[in-house]
Amino acid sequence: MTCGRNLLILTAYNKTLEIVGRKVTIRRKIMSLIPEFQLGLWNAWILVISSYVVVIGLSSLIIRAFLTNNKKPAGSGRPHKPQLNEQEKKLYNISMVILLATLIYTAFLPLKLGTGWFYAGLLIYLLGIIVGFTAMINFHTTPADKPITKGAYRISRNPMYFGNFLIFAGTGIACASWVLLLLTIVSVILSDRGVIAEERWCLEKYGKTYREYMNRTPRWIGIPKSEKK
Repeated sequence: MTCGRNLLILTAYNKTLEIVGRKVTIRRKIMSLIPEFQLGLWNAWILVISSYVVVIGLSSLIIRAFLTNNKKPAGSGRPHKPQLNEQEKKLYNISMVILLATLIYTAFLPLKLGTGWFYAGLLIYLLGIIVGFTAMINFHTTPADKPITKGAYRISRNPMYFGNFLIFAGTGIACASWVLLLLTIVSVILSDRGVIAEERWCLEKYGKTYREYMNRTPRWIGIPKSEKK
């Protein structure tokens, strides 16, 4: 009888452990959907700050030191912000709020160091830096009275935006964060209105030349059409 009771108790105990184990597994799966929030050095912010240092800081130094003979960059006469209508202003303001929220969030988002997520995201991130860096060089070495059609602008009419998208998307993947990826996608959708305003300004300034460029070059990314002779 004693052995039988012990066997029943042991069986019940094992079943209890099995049920508890299942609950813990389910809970872990649910928790993986909840964004991590932890302040630290090796967080997403370090990739974002590094990208700005390289794309904006390093490119500016190279342009001034080697490409413009210490004069003002050729493209410095271009407006940094085109005229926006009321709807575009509202969307622009919303996109700035989302960008600020994204930058703050990166300070609390740990990188998944040593994982497949991190290395996959890092490759996309580095590609974004290359695109953005090249676009900055192209922008500042093209005379202001001519549309920018060389370098990264051959495969995208807006390589700075596209490079920025790759940087943040790559960072989101490196952190395995669906929240950062979602914020990045929303930001791109909203920035599309700003892109339309910039292209409207370019059409007004460069006319037929820019129209032909638009016809052969994708807005975001793709293989350009051959020029008609």
